[in-house]
Amino acid sequence: MPPHRQQHWCLGAVNAAFVARMEDVLAVYERPYHPLFPVVCFDARPCVLHGQPVPLPPVPAQPAVGEQPAKAGRPRRESSTYVRQGTACLLVAFEPGLGQRLVEVSARRTGADYCRFRQALAATYPQAEKIVLVQDNLNTHTDAVFYQHLPAAEARALAARFEVHYTPKNASWLNMVELERSAIARQCLHQRIPTQDELTAHVAACVAERNAARATVKWQFTLEKARVKLDRHYQKIRAANLPD
Repeated sequence: MPPHRQQHWCLGAVNAAFVARMEDVLAVYERPYHPLFPVVCFDARPCVLHGQPVPLPPVPAQPAVGEQPAKAGRPRRESSTYVRQGTACLLVAFEPGLGQRLVEVSARRTGADYCRFRQALAATYPQAEKIVLVQDNLNTHTDAVFYQHLPAAEARALAARFEVHYTPKNASWLNMVELERSAIARQCLHQRIPTQDELTAHVAACVAERNAARATVKWQFTLEKARVKLDRHYQKIRAANLPD
Protein backbone atom coordinates (compact mmCIF):
# COMPACT_ATOMS: atom_id res chain seq x y z
CA MET A 1 0.00 0.00 0.00
CA PRO A 2 1.16 3.59 -0.47
CA PRO A 3 2.18 5.80 2.44
CA HIS A 4 -0.89 6.17 4.64
CA ARG A 5 -0.40 9.92 4.99
CA GLN A 6 0.34 10.50 1.34
CA GLN A 7 -2.51 12.96 0.99
CA HIS A 8 -1.08 15.02 3.87
CA TRP A 9 2.54 15.23 2.80
CA CYS A 10 4.78 17.58 4.70
CA LEU A 11 7.26 18.38 1.96
CA GLY A 12 8.96 21.39 3.49
CA ALA A 13 11.49 22.91 1.11
CA VAL A 14 11.63 20.71 -1.98
CA ASN A 15 15.10 21.61 -3.14
CA ALA A 16 17.78 19.63 -4.92
CA ALA A 17 18.92 17.99 -1.66
CA PHE A 18 15.36 16.86 -0.91
CA VAL A 19 14.89 15.41 -4.40
CA ALA A 20 18.26 13.65 -4.35
CA ARG A 21 17.52 11.87 -1.08
CA MET A 22 13.94 11.06 -2.07
CA GLU A 23 15.08 9.50 -5.34
CA ASP A 24 17.82 7.60 -3.54
CA VAL A 25 15.32 6.02 -1.12
CA LEU A 26 12.81 5.23 -3.86
CA ALA A 27 15.56 3.60 -5.94
CA VAL A 28 16.42 1.39 -2.94
CA TYR A 29 12.78 0.28 -2.70
CA GLU A 30 12.81 -0.70 -6.38
CA ARG A 31 15.75 -3.07 -6.01
CA PRO A 32 14.84 -6.75 -6.44
CA TYR A 33 14.91 -8.71 -3.20
CA HIS A 34 18.29 -10.25 -2.42
CA PRO A 35 18.93 -12.17 0.83
CA LEU A 36 22.54 -10.98 0.96
CA PHE A 37 21.43 -7.35 0.72
CA PRO A 38 18.19 -7.09 2.74
CA VAL A 39 16.47 -3.70 2.74
CA VAL A 40 15.54 -2.72 6.29
CA CYS A 41 13.73 0.44 7.40
CA PHE A 42 14.38 1.85 10.88
CA ASP A 43 12.74 4.41 13.14
CA ALA A 44 11.96 5.03 16.80
CA ARG A 45 8.57 5.80 18.37
CA PRO A 46 8.09 7.37 21.81
CA CYS A 47 5.35 5.93 24.03
CA VAL A 48 3.70 7.27 27.17
CA LEU A 49 3.07 4.74 29.94
CA HIS A 50 -0.41 5.24 31.41
CA GLY A 51 -1.71 4.02 34.74
CA GLN A 52 -5.33 3.19 35.40
CA PRO A 53 -8.00 5.91 35.37
CA VAL A 54 -8.73 7.71 38.62
CA PRO A 55 -12.02 6.34 40.01
CA LEU A 56 -14.72 8.83 40.88
CA PRO A 57 -16.33 8.76 44.33
CA PRO A 58 -19.15 6.24 44.58
CA VAL A 59 -22.72 7.44 44.26
CA PRO A 60 -24.07 7.90 47.80
CA ALA A 61 -26.77 5.48 48.91
CA GLN A 62 -28.82 8.39 50.24
CA PRO A 63 -28.97 11.24 47.69
CA ALA A 64 -28.79 14.80 48.90
CA VAL A 65 -31.97 16.78 49.25
CA GLY A 66 -33.40 17.56 45.84
CA GLU A 67 -31.26 15.00 43.97
CA GLN A 68 -32.53 11.90 42.21
CA PRO A 69 -31.46 8.50 43.59
CA ALA A 70 -29.03 6.42 41.51
CA LYS A 71 -30.74 4.18 38.98
CA ALA A 72 -30.28 0.42 39.16
CA GLY A 73 -27.65 -0.92 36.78
CA ARG A 74 -25.83 2.39 36.47
CA PRO A 75 -22.23 1.66 35.45
CA ARG A 76 -19.31 2.55 37.68
CA ARG A 77 -18.00 6.01 36.90
CA GLU A 78 -14.40 6.68 35.99
CA SER A 79 -12.53 9.90 35.48
CA SER A 80 -10.83 10.59 32.18
CA THR A 81 -7.75 11.54 34.22
CA TYR A 82 -5.03 8.90 34.25
CA VAL A 83 -1.77 8.47 36.12
CA ARG A 84 1.25 9.09 33.90
CA GLN A 85 3.87 6.42 34.63
CA GLY A 86 6.72 7.77 32.53
CA THR A 87 7.76 7.10 28.95
CA ALA A 88 9.38 4.42 26.83
CA CYS A 89 10.48 4.11 23.23
CA LEU A 90 9.98 1.53 20.50
CA LEU A 91 13.02 0.92 18.30
CA VAL A 92 11.57 -0.60 15.12
CA ALA A 93 13.34 -2.25 12.18
CA PHE A 94 11.14 -3.53 9.36
CA GLU A 95 12.20 -5.65 6.39
CA PRO A 96 9.42 -5.38 3.77
CA GLY A 97 11.00 -8.01 1.50
CA LEU A 98 10.23 -10.85 3.92
CA GLY A 99 7.62 -9.16 6.09
CA GLN A 100 9.80 -9.38 9.20
CA ARG A 101 10.41 -6.88 11.95
CA LEU A 102 12.67 -6.48 14.98
CA VAL A 103 11.26 -4.30 17.76
CA GLU A 104 12.85 -3.38 21.07
CA VAL A 105 11.21 -1.52 23.93
CA SER A 106 13.75 0.86 25.40
CA ALA A 107 13.56 3.31 28.28
CA ARG A 108 15.20 5.97 26.10
CA ARG A 109 16.47 6.57 22.57
CA THR A 110 19.96 7.82 23.15
CA GLY A 111 23.04 7.17 21.05
CA ALA A 112 23.83 4.20 23.28
CA ASP A 113 20.38 2.72 22.62
CA TYR A 114 20.79 3.24 18.88
CA CYS A 115 24.22 1.59 18.95
CA ARG A 116 22.88 -1.40 20.87
CA PHE A 117 19.95 -1.79 18.47
CA ARG A 118 22.19 -1.62 15.40
CA GLN A 119 24.28 -4.41 16.95
CA ALA A 120 21.12 -6.49 17.44
CA LEU A 121 20.06 -5.76 13.87
CA ALA A 122 23.45 -6.83 12.51
CA ALA A 123 23.20 -10.08 14.50
CA THR A 124 19.75 -10.73 13.00
CA TYR A 125 21.30 -10.90 9.51
CA PRO A 126 24.56 -12.85 10.01
CA GLN A 127 24.73 -13.97 6.36
CA ALA A 128 24.10 -10.53 4.84
CA GLU A 129 26.99 -8.90 2.99
CA LYS A 130 25.37 -5.50 3.53
CA ILE A 131 22.21 -4.54 5.39
CA VAL A 132 20.65 -1.76 3.31
CA LEU A 133 19.27 0.57 5.98
CA VAL A 134 16.73 3.35 5.37
CA GLN A 135 16.39 5.81 8.26
CA ASP A 136 15.88 9.45 9.21
CA ASN A 137 18.34 12.20 10.04
CA LEU A 138 18.19 12.26 13.85
CA ASN A 139 21.52 13.43 15.23
CA THR A 140 22.07 10.14 17.10
CA HIS A 141 21.43 8.04 13.98
CA THR A 142 24.98 8.09 12.69
CA ASP A 143 28.00 5.82 12.76
CA ALA A 144 29.69 8.35 15.04
CA VAL A 145 27.81 6.99 18.05
CA PHE A 146 29.48 3.59 17.53
CA TYR A 147 32.84 5.17 18.33
CA GLN A 148 31.35 6.76 21.44
CA HIS A 149 30.27 3.41 22.86
CA LEU A 150 32.48 0.72 21.29
CA PRO A 151 36.20 0.11 20.78
CA ALA A 152 37.34 1.48 17.42
CA ALA A 153 37.70 -1.91 15.73
CA GLU A 154 34.18 -2.97 16.79
CA ALA A 155 32.74 0.38 15.74
CA ARG A 156 34.34 0.12 12.29
CA ALA A 157 33.16 -3.47 11.87
CA LEU A 158 29.59 -2.56 12.84
CA ALA A 159 29.47 0.41 10.47
CA ALA A 160 30.79 -1.77 7.64
CA ARG A 161 27.81 -4.13 7.95
CA PHE A 162 25.42 -1.42 6.73
CA GLU A 163 24.73 0.61 3.62
CA VAL A 164 22.78 3.60 4.95
CA HIS A 165 20.27 5.71 3.01
CA TYR A 166 18.70 8.76 4.64
CA THR A 167 15.20 10.11 4.02
CA PRO A 168 14.96 13.85 3.32
CA LYS A 169 14.07 16.25 6.12
CA ASN A 170 10.30 16.53 6.67
CA ALA A 171 9.71 13.33 4.73
CA SER A 172 9.19 10.57 7.28
CA TRP A 173 6.37 9.30 5.03
CA LEU A 174 9.10 8.01 2.69
CA ASN A 175 10.16 5.47 5.30
CA MET A 176 8.14 2.24 5.08
CA VAL A 177 8.64 1.64 8.77
CA GLU A 178 6.14 4.46 9.43
CA LEU A 179 3.40 2.14 8.20
CA GLU A 180 4.67 -0.67 10.40
CA ARG A 181 4.78 1.61 13.43
CA SER A 182 1.16 2.57 12.79
CA ALA A 183 0.11 -1.07 12.52
CA ILE A 184 1.79 -1.93 15.84
CA ALA A 185 0.19 1.11 17.48
CA ARG A 186 -3.28 0.08 16.27
CA GLN A 187 -2.84 -3.49 17.48
CA CYS A 188 -1.35 -3.02 20.93
CA LEU A 189 -0.88 0.64 21.90
CA HIS A 190 -4.55 1.62 21.90
CA GLN A 191 -4.86 0.65 25.57
CA ARG A 192 -3.43 2.06 28.80
CA ILE A 193 -0.15 0.26 29.57
CA PRO A 194 1.40 1.24 32.90
CA THR A 195 4.89 -0.32 32.86
CA GLN A 196 7.74 -0.97 30.44
CA ASP A 197 7.56 -4.71 31.21
CA GLU A 198 3.90 -4.85 30.22
CA LEU A 199 4.58 -2.80 27.10
CA THR A 200 7.37 -5.21 26.18
CA ALA A 201 5.03 -8.19 26.55
CA HIS A 202 2.29 -6.59 24.43
CA VAL A 203 4.73 -5.56 21.70
CA ALA A 204 6.46 -8.96 21.66
CA ALA A 205 3.12 -10.72 21.14
CA CYS A 206 2.18 -8.32 18.36
CA VAL A 207 5.56 -8.67 16.63
CA ALA A 208 5.47 -12.48 16.83
CA GLU A 209 2.00 -12.52 15.26
CA ARG A 210 2.97 -10.12 12.46
CA ASN A 211 6.22 -11.95 11.74
CA ALA A 212 4.40 -15.28 11.56
CA ALA A 213 1.91 -13.76 9.11
CA ARG A 214 4.79 -12.10 7.18
CA ALA A 215 2.73 -8.91 7.13
CA THR A 216 4.34 -6.44 4.77
CA VAL A 217 3.83 -3.26 2.73
CA LYS A 218 2.91 -3.08 -0.94
CA TRP A 219 4.70 0.15 -1.76
CA GLN A 220 3.28 2.05 -4.73
CA PHE A 221 5.04 5.42 -4.72
CA THR A 222 7.73 4.83 -7.34
CA LEU A 223 10.45 6.98 -8.87
CA GLU A 224 8.31 7.42 -11.95
CA LYS A 225 5.29 8.55 -9.93
CA ALA A 226 7.42 10.91 -7.84
CA ARG A 227 8.74 12.65 -10.95
CA VAL A 228 5.20 13.10 -12.27
CA LYS A 229 3.62 14.23 -9.02
CA LEU A 230 6.43 16.61 -8.09
CA ASP A 231 7.21 17.75 -11.60
CA ARG A 232 6.68 21.45 -10.81
CA HIS A 233 9.28 21.19 -8.03
CA TYR A 234 11.77 19.57 -10.41
CA GLN A 235 11.17 22.36 -12.90
CA LYS A 236 11.69 25.07 -10.25
CA ILE A 237 14.96 23.46 -9.15
CA ARG A 238 16.26 23.40 -12.71
CA ALA A 239 15.00 26.92 -13.48
CA ALA A 240 16.71 28.34 -10.40
CA ASN A 241 20.04 26.99 -11.61
CA LEU A 242 19.89 27.91 -15.28
CA PRO A 243 22.67 30.26 -16.43
CA ASP A 244 21.62 33.91 -16.78
